[in-house]
Amino acid sequence: MAKIKVTKVKSAINRTKNQKRTLEALGLKKIGQTVEHDASPSVLGMVSKVSHLVSVEETK
Repeated sequence: MAKIKVTKVKSAINRTKNQKRTLEALGLKKIGQTVEHDASPSVLGMVSKVSHLVSVEETK
């Protein structure tokens, strides 16, 4: 399965509770923090919900 790197680029201040919880579920706390996940449908769905707060790169 492909891997993706997710980096938090914007703050979660003034965001909905669901968006804050999604960032926590992805393992992102601080701006600039990067985590690596498998590109499963559930992870891709979470990334799409907070796509305005994160940047995504595909890795091998």
